[in-house]
Amino acid sequence: MNDFEGLEFGLDTFGDLPRDDSGEITTYGAAIRATLDEAILADDIGVDAFAVGEHHRPEFAISTPETVLAGIATATERIRLGSGVTVLSSDDPVRVFQRFATVDALSNGRAEVILGRGSFTESFPLFGYDLKDYDLLFEEKIDLFSHLLDEKPVTWEGTTRAALHEADVFPKTESGRLRTWVGVGGTPQSVLRTAQYGFRLMLAIIGGAPARFAPYVDLYRRATAQLGTPALPVGMHSPGFIASTDEEAKELFYPGYKVIRDRIGALRGWPPLQRREFEADVEGGSLYVGSVETVARKMAAAIRALDVGRFDLIYTAGGAMRASDRMRTVELFGTQVVPMVRELLAETPASAPRTGTAFGL
Repeated sequence: MNDFEGLEFGLDTFGDLPRDDSGEITTYGAAIRATLDEAILADDIGVDAFAVGEHHRPEFAISTPETVLAGIATATERIRLGSGVTVLSSDDPVRVFQRFATVDALSNGRAEVILGRGSFTESFPLFGYDLKDYDLLFEEKIDLFSHLLDEKPVTWEGTTRAALHEADVFPKTESGRLRTWVGVGGTPQSVLRTAQYGFRLMLAIIGGAPARFAPYVDLYRRATAQLGTPALPVGMHSPGFIASTDEEAKELFYPGYKVIRDRIGALRGWPPLQRREFEADVEGGSLYVGSVETVARKMAAAIRALDVGRFDLIYTAGGAMRASDRMRTVELFGTQVVPMVRELLAETPASAPRTGTAFGL
């Protein structure tokens, strides 16, 4: 996709609890209403996509993305609406399809779903699933979901839910197929599975240099070619925050980001985040934090390095920021950053397609 034709830009949020102008953390209801306001603004200023994530933790307000998306659908006109991600392992694929098909109807065909395992594991005990079945649950449920997308009677059997025999699922979408991505954090097996089912690949790049994910993009494209599945655009999403200056953006973003990052790290065995690591990731890694020009130049470089067709900014990943600062980030992203990125990408020819990969097939 070397001319970047059709390049899309999106915004992602987990419904983090914001602060009001007095510095007090707001209620869950206020957080969800703030998300609606941010989505309406994103729609008004021309952002291509808006995604809300599923979490079951005290710092996040959104546990049912489809419900929030249904509300957004009736208040917007053109923006594509998706999850980021839907934790399929601890949900039922039939119900996930039905809920997103409903959002698709309410939005007049603008729904999409990003399937994934999620950054946290609270949903497993909450909904009665055993973490020892972590891999099996996702493998079986994504297989069933792939059959449901054909929107024909399904016969399917697995070990993690009841079998289906000629089961017809409603409502149907008007287009005949729900746009589906798989969120991948960085394993070759996940990339190959995504290619196998003909789904779009969304790379969750939350740390380190974006270029280190180039082998995953190459692997996906080689796999789709060999498997005969569609060669769909690859997406990436990363945390970021935009303010008037680089220093202002970092000072507003860092405190909340450290809290969230350390909670994820505790689950994955990472040491607590140090300020110097944060600064390094802002400088040359996968944190898009700074002024309009800084963020735009960094986004353009990442898009070119990975040759992706979509870039989503997780604009609330810092948590507990003021609602007004979040709205300002949304506004700056859509009205200034995205146009600047497009200009930067048009200034110089794209490099030739990469060949080869670090992974075999």
